[in-house]
Amino acid sequence: MGILGILLALSFASQSPQADYDLLLKGGHVIDPRNGISAVRDVAIKDGRIAAVAADIDPRSAFKVVDVTGLYVTPGLIDIHFHAYAGGTYPRGVAPDGFTFRTGVTTVVDPGSSGWRTFEDFRTRVIEKSRTRVLAMLNIVGHGIAGARFENDLDDMQVEPTAALALKHKDLIVGIKTAHYAGPDWEPFRRAVEAGRIADVPVMVDFGSGRVRTIAELFEKYFRPGDIYTHCYAHNGRGEILDGRVNPAIFAARKKGILFDVGHGGGSFVFSTAVQAFKEGFLADTISTDMHINSMNAGMKDMLNVMSKMMALGMSLDDVIVRSTWNAARAIRREELGHLSVGAVADIAVLRVENGTFGFVDQHGARLSGNRKLIAELTVKDGKVVYDLNGITRPELDTLPANYGPTGDPRWDAYAPVRRPRTP
Repeated sequence: MGILGILLALSFASQSPQADYDLLLKGGHVIDPRNGISAVRDVAIKDGRIAAVAADIDPRSAFKVVDVTGLYVTPGLIDIHFHAYAGGTYPRGVAPDGFTFRTGVTTVVDPGSSGWRTFEDFRTRVIEKSRTRVLAMLNIVGHGIAGARFENDLDDMQVEPTAALALKHKDLIVGIKTAHYAGPDWEPFRRAVEAGRIADVPVMVDFGSGRVRTIAELFEKYFRPGDIYTHCYAHNGRGEILDGRVNPAIFAARKKGILFDVGHGGGSFVFSTAVQAFKEGFLADTISTDMHINSMNAGMKDMLNVMSKMMALGMSLDDVIVRSTWNAARAIRREELGHLSVGAVADIAVLRVENGTFGFVDQHGARLSGNRKLIAELTVKDGKVVYDLNGITRPELDTLPANYGPTGDPRWDAYAPVRRPRTP
């Protein structure tokens, strides 16, 4: 019958209103950096929350048991650089639900696709209609990312309405963003930081193409501890990241408490920068995709591909997970996310590490070989299974009678589209 069949049988036998837990993930290797766990543990869920994490939880105590032996159980992944304003002013945005759950991502942060003029449309068009948890950084540009005409228009960069909207939507807006500014002056950065100060949220900067400005001055004069520099492995010509070696201003900024984000994108990641940075011990604080319709079809692809690329460069699996969960949650000041503490929201990624020969590509088409690749087997959001690659939550066909069908039990419906037998 096998262990899965036994666990399923025990699960079916225990299905009753008195079950202690709704869902039990049994036998996986839990990686929960906030709680210092990297070991085989069982994880139990009740009413959309983590109910228990222990070495051995009785399967008879759960309504549904899923065998995840040989897999890694982590907090739901958090992508803090994901352009989700699909159908809005940013033409390259993607609808999040089509690209998140299949990669273990349960929370995304849109980095400035909308500004104070367009956020309400983004909220009603995307945020409120998504199963993915969608948060936002508000662009200092009122129109958001809507092309160079707006992103270089200082008149559209307004501190007061930006800060006011961030305060109005504190549940959704987690930061301020400035990006793509081509001018030589500092006004967009000054205004973004001022709005961030008023709203008490961090600022994320895509440094743009100005060559007169330097990152040393950005970090020393404008950035505060907790502000985020994205595209930290971009081409040497963008942001002065490398000059043979990592710019000393970066290490000084890190001591100040400034954070560095991958923000891979379609044109913001090259191996020559990343390899040298890794050699010198400069590892990004957070891993993110800069997801949009161009990057997803180029070297970036998706969150798990970027995480796998970091492993190919030399990060351990545990290092990759902390930068995609707990570090990301802290960066956006949402510390209720990114961990598996008892009482926390039950957002979970169940990942498989495939061993083999894989290729990872940067923005210029250079290829790096790696021998490990992450695959999402199962994603749980708010305690409900939202993605199941190989049907591991579902009963085997040969265990069901020919007339199996829906039962109407919402607990069962939440975990398995294949239903229990109909009552004759």
